[in-house]
Amino acid sequence: MSEPRTRSSSVEVAVDPTTAFSAFTEELDLWWVRGPINAYDSGRLAEMRCEPGVGGRILEVYENDALELARISAWEPGKRVAWKSSLDDVSIQVTFEPTAGGTLVRLEASVAEGGEDRGGSSFVAVTPPWFAAWMRRRDSAPRQPRERARLGLTLGYERPAAAARWLADTFGFEAPSPLPEGDDPLSDDRYGFPWVELIAGDASLVIEPLAGPADLSQVTHVPWVFVDDLETHLARTRERGATVVQEIERTGFSSYVALDLEGRRWRFGQARPTQL
Repeated sequence: MSEPRTRSSSVEVAVDPTTAFSAFTEELDLWWVRGPINAYDSGRLAEMRCEPGVGGRILEVYENDALELARISAWEPGKRVAWKSSLDDVSIQVTFEPTAGGTLVRLEASVAEGGEDRGGSSFVAVTPPWFAAWMRRRDSAPRQPRERARLGLTLGYERPAAAARWLADTFGFEAPSPLPEGDDPLSDDRYGFPWVELIAGDASLVIEPLAGPADLSQVTHVPWVFVDDLETHLARTRERGATVVQEIERTGFSSYVALDLEGRRWRFGQARPTQL
């Protein structure tokens, strides 16, 4: 007979426990990252909702219906919230402890003896990066979810973990979740999925492993990315050791071209002030 299993995580945020509790529960839809696999039905997701009080529900809300993810089993504003998954055998407790710098938000998920975890423990993994990112921008961010663009791009690399880290560091792409550490190739056991998502504006860049060596003798695709300050971006790219194959040219719009760590071409252009 198997023993109960647990997972835990924590993150410190620079607000008091009451504010952290309110942001965690009332603003779930604002800090939950909308991505291709970040919901049970990502294609229909309209809202993530946490209903207040014991007996309240955590819901994925769709246009005409909703999926109950969990039922609230404890509700102590500023101190603790807990729930039992409605889809598997996972229970989660979240505590809010005051610290010198704000609040330590601690999560613990437990799987009942002999039970299954079919995604109910996901809060443990996603809360530290996603909730922390929201709390950093919360004072100035609009009170509406960040939606992904309708067009995303999959990029294949021989070393996807190294490529993701390099693209984030050199080109400045956002990583909504912690990037994988260690050597390639990625594996389900070490990372969760054998690919990594990066964000350029509101577009997804999905980094996947190649089945074999890449053939770069012919250029077939060149991603175009628009940035707020092209000169500053070029300086960052060059400072981090990327090869710039075309300096800034101004032909109706301004852009430059650089190679990534495996030799693929990227074009960066100057964004308009109104460009989302």
